[in-house]
Amino acid sequence: MSNTTKDWTAQIYAIRDKQDQAAFAELFAHFAPRVKGFLMKSGADASLAEECTQEVMATLWRKARMFDPSRASASTWIYTIARNRKIDALRKQRRPEPEDLPWGPEAEPEQADAIGLKQETEQLAVAIKELPEKQRSLIEQAYYGDLSHSEIAEITGLPLGTIKSRIRLALERLRHAMK
Repeated sequence: MSNTTKDWTAQIYAIRDKQDQAAFAELFAHFAPRVKGFLMKSGADASLAEECTQEVMATLWRKARMFDPSRASASTWIYTIARNRKIDALRKQRRPEPEDLPWGPEAEPEQADAIGLKQETEQLAVAIKELPEKQRSLIEQAYYGDLSHSEIAEITGLPLGTIKSRIRLALERLRHAMK
C-alpha cells in the first residue's frame, strides 16, 4: 500500500468485532479534525461542525457493522456520514416550532429529496470507486482529506502539475458518471 492513503478497514472491523477502543482512538485522531474542517469548509459554523463531528464519530462506533468496503473506502463512508449529519442538523435548525406547523397532511418533497440525495451519494461513491487508483487517491486526499494540491504534492512527492491534471481528469470522469 502506498504511503499516501491508509486503508482504515481493519480499524473499523476491530470496532465492529471487538469494540476495540484503540482502533477507535486511531480513527478518531485521524478523522475528527479532518471531518470538522470538511464541515466548516462546506458552510457549517464551528459549533455545528464540532457537534456533527462528535455525532459522526459516535455513529462510526455504533454502526461499524454497516461499513462495506466493497461499496466505498472508509474515508468515503465517514465523509458521507458527515455530510448527511450536516444536512440533518441544518434541517433541524430550519424546522419550524410546533405551533408554526400547518394542520393537515404534510407534502412529500422532503422524502423525495432524501431519496434523491441518497441515490446521488451512492452513485458518487460508485463513481469514485471506479476511478483509476492514482486519480481516486488524489480525489480522496483533496476532498475528503481536506488537503490542498500543494500539501498533496508534499505528501506524495508528485509534481504539482501532475496532481492538478489527475484531479482535473478525475473530476471530469465524475461529472460524466453523475449525468
